[in-house]
Amino acid sequence: MSDWESRVGEWLGQACVAEVSADKPGNVTPAHGFDNVAYQQFLQSASIVAPIMATAGTSGVGRTIYKAVAATRAAVEHNTNLGIVLLLTPLAAVPENIPVSSGVETVLSALTIEDAEYAYEAIRAARPGGLGSADEEDVKETPRRDLRSCMRLAAKRDMVAAQYANGFSDVLNVCLPLLLNRDESTVQGDHRIGWVATHLLARYGDSLIRRKCGDQIEMTVRAMAAAVLAAGWPNRTGGDAAYHRLDRFLRADGNRRNPGTTADLVAATIFVALRNGDGLIDALGNFSFCSKEP
Repeated sequence: MSDWESRVGEWLGQACVAEVSADKPGNVTPAHGFDNVAYQQFLQSASIVAPIMATAGTSGVGRTIYKAVAATRAAVEHNTNLGIVLLLTPLAAVPENIPVSSGVETVLSALTIEDAEYAYEAIRAARPGGLGSADEEDVKETPRRDLRSCMRLAAKRDMVAAQYANGFSDVLNVCLPLLLNRDESTVQGDHRIGWVATHLLARYGDSLIRRKCGDQIEMTVRAMAAAVLAAGWPNRTGGDAAYHRLDRFLRADGNRRNPGTTADLVAATIFVALRNGDGLIDALGNFSFCSKEP
């Protein structure tokens, strides 16, 4: 592994740990596990996949996705990180000295049918909830298009696929400015990532929730997240009740309403900020797993 790949691996690991270690509504956190998977398994998954994804620039995006998902499945026997791997791998493949904002488009444009074959196999191995079926390029079948073209077909129903289609526009132009915003009213410290996640739920909903629970539940989640922000959480005491209502709603029904896609977007955004050297530790506060190293 080259020096650059080692640095990328560190940022990848930090991003995964930062995401799961933050108190976010409805997700696994240090204080909240799910019945079938715990916080420690997410930490284990992060340590497994970070060095694998760091080699994406030389190993290829699709092959790397498959290796990372297979290694996770072998170690923890659960799907703890499929969406994160799908998002972080093309970002990790952007070469050194090229900004993510321009380099990721080059990576995505070069994806092949072989990348799609590996990615499809990874998705089948992960067995994500609410996968459903598609009229074209269904993941249960052998793909006939390159990976980006396949993702474009799924972009309207899946926010991870949408990033492949739009060149990570949501991550770069919406999520990243939210994470790095330094206005006086912006939330700092321990609640920063949860605040960003709540903004994303209010703006986008969550495509995993929509697939598993339907449009009406997702619309309810969006309205509840908007109410949290309107109440001024966490800067105003009155916002706590709205936040806890949202968190309880997302954790009900056996965690079927887990906003997993939101968590994936958060992890990708943290990685980009770390890679850019955006002074993320200043925005997040005292998170020891964050770094300003350029």
